[in-house]
Amino acid sequence: MKPTTFTRLAALLWLFLAACDGDVRTDQPVVERDTVRDTVYVAQTSAADSTAFLDAMQTPVTLPVLDGFFADSTFAATLRDSLRITDEQITELRKLAREEASRLGSDSASADSTMLAGTMGARQRALERISGIIGPEKTYHLARIVRTRWSGDAPEGLTPAATPNSVPTDTRIVINAPSFRMDLFENGQLVKSYQVATGYPEFPLPTGMRSAREIIFNPTWTPPDEPWVEAPGSDVKVGKRVESGSRDNPLGIMKIPIGLPSLIHGGKSKAQIGGFGSHGCAGLTDDQAREFARLLADVSGAEVTEKQIAEYGKNRSQMQTVKLPTPIPVELRYETIVVQDGAVHFYPDVYDRGVNSEATLRAALQAQGVTFEQLTEAERTKLLSSLEQMGGYVNEGGNRMAGDTAAVDTATKPKTDAGGRPKVTRSVKGPKELVVRIPSLKGKGYPTMMKTAKRPTTGAKKDTTV
Repeated sequence: MKPTTFTRLAALLWLFLAACDGDVRTDQPVVERDTVRDTVYVAQTSAADSTAFLDAMQTPVTLPVLDGFFADSTFAATLRDSLRITDEQITELRKLAREEASRLGSDSASADSTMLAGTMGARQRALERISGIIGPEKTYHLARIVRTRWSGDAPEGLTPAATPNSVPTDTRIVINAPSFRMDLFENGQLVKSYQVATGYPEFPLPTGMRSAREIIFNPTWTPPDEPWVEAPGSDVKVGKRVESGSRDNPLGIMKIPIGLPSLIHGGKSKAQIGGFGSHGCAGLTDDQAREFARLLADVSGAEVTEKQIAEYGKNRSQMQTVKLPTPIPVELRYETIVVQDGAVHFYPDVYDRGVNSEATLRAALQAQGVTFEQLTEAERTKLLSSLEQMGGYVNEGGNRMAGDTAAVDTATKPKTDAGGRPKVTRSVKGPKELVVRIPSLKGKGYPTMMKTAKRPTTGAKKDTTV
């Protein structure tokens, strides 16, 4: 394959990254990225050798995300001081990010584009165009700065799970973007599961540890200086506060900050649940949000009753803030292969990170004490077939397997609306979940969804099914 600009840039990023990590391997080939799928494949290179490179490439830096960070007045100064770039380069980056964000169709626009047009296209454009201004080495370090800022609210001393599909032993919230699922655990016991709306691929939900420290009922919303805010026909204006309870307020009944710019919040329609529907947040319907707020308050030791929440709802113009006595860790995961009580669940690679791989499958099985070779031939065939149906994958030898392309769109040109603007990716093409049952995994893995709250909430009825 003839190297493209993006392939060469990816190779340069890998070399710079290896040097930064102090582990330059001259006896290994450079990792390449396929220019159509952007799928990672490493011929004759182990997964460990490419871990650092993959980490850099998975940092969710799209130009709309970069534009969002420029809204923080300190961000430009951080880039200037950390990267040692000029004011002219800062201006170019800011202009580039704003122009790309302005080109995106509005949040409410009708669209049926598929995830690849948003993920690979947005990330590829960001890498190429940012590198054209500051070079590949500083592009990598810019991505590191974005990731650090995005995880600035991480609880001290807590780290994400070290093994696939890990079940928490403490009290925490776990959100897995590919499965559109959020779980609340208390002392290692699953309390309740929710299907949620997660960030569009152009505004992805990040990964890592955060914390929830407060619940804000009837939140106001000050629209950020972002092009998607002022949709055609909308009364919403940048910087003009939208009051609590307004139909123009997308946050609904409550919000829980988990490290800017991400939130857990209400206000979503049922149709948005289980799919893309936010700008880097996890969204709930207001009914879900009321119950989740009660449960979260209870496990944290706060006094929030169903009656109180009902009272807050009667006066939507008055914002109420409940501080959580014990901050609750929030773990943001990106797991496309999940072992769950006797079955392997496959989810689409919604942010196109190239992780639906045989290596990922083997690691998920190994974490449960089962090797791929221990399975029957029929079981192995079913598992690999499911990987193919999710749009192609990388096998253990490092070779890309084409498979069925139902889960992705191989066109790299972004879908556009009637005005020629790229659309926000609103849907996943193909199956959202494939399940292969494996008897030897019975009773192992991550818990199945808890649809009814296991823990009675303060002042609530025992049956708290949403």
